[in-house]
Amino acid sequence: MTTLRPQLPMGMADFDRRGFRLDRPGPRAHLERHARSFLQGYNVAAARWARVHEGLAELPQEEQGFAHEGAAMYAGQRDVLTGGRAGAVTALLGGTGERYTHLIHVGMGWALSPLRLPLPVRLPDTPLLRWLALDGAGFADVFFGGGRALARRAERAGTDPRRLARLGGSGRAMWFLTAADPVQINEIIQHAPATARPALWSGVGLAAGYAGGVDATELDTLRGVAGRYAPHLAQGTVFAATARVRSGTVPAHTALACERLAETVPATATGWADEVARELGGRADVEAYLEWKDRVRLRVTASVTG
Repeated sequence: MTTLRPQLPMGMADFDRRGFRLDRPGPRAHLERHARSFLQGYNVAAARWARVHEGLAELPQEEQGFAHEGAAMYAGQRDVLTGGRAGAVTALLGGTGERYTHLIHVGMGWALSPLRLPLPVRLPDTPLLRWLALDGAGFADVFFGGGRALARRAERAGTDPRRLARLGGSGRAMWFLTAADPVQINEIIQHAPATARPALWSGVGLAAGYAGGVDATELDTLRGVAGRYAPHLAQGTVFAATARVRSGTVPAHTALACERLAETVPATATGWADEVARELGGRADVEAYLEWKDRVRLRVTASVTG
């Protein structure tokens, strides 16, 4: 039987250990810091579960989203190992966790990949956002499995909605795998099946907007190489802005990504995502989640071309 780990070693965030790109020191250091914040969040939850919100609040404000994501991985494991009786994810979503709803759902999905559990599993009863758990599982697939896992997920996704939702997370992990190199990202996606490319570019856009790590020039390069998939890239950036705005902390790199990839500002991007979610009328099926992404993409396109 799988048991919870009391602590995760900080070395898990090291790009050398992960087999990720090492020759881009600036983005590497930036992204490794985020990965360490994730691990810190897990460890805070493991050591201080009864006062987890208080412990997470002690971490730097800009890193608390990643920390809540890590704490949600621990909470997800508690729920999986108790058949949901622990109610850990629900507890984490309370209190200050309400500001990090997106990241907590993503982090819950991390519990699915390391524990090697099949899908579907029971997900939180949150319309649309519940499917971010699949995104989190897709990120974990690549974070732990590297490029081979990414290629395998892309080949197998086809048009299955759950696999495409999961593949978005794999695209997000590519940002870390390549140390945010637009050229390498494009090369990898060009080798993926055509049906997988929109989800992968969406994930890249989310990572560029939420995690950051590159300047305006590289963001412009990223948008350029995305070509016909630039609207999918922009859609992911809109989702990143929405999560950041909800947290109450919008770093400069999120605003920059909104400007360069979606030609908007975080507040407007958040309004688009929220408005489209309301249009879907509380639906909670995975098809609605993918439709949410599609409608946001069309909203961005209409704004840019209008």
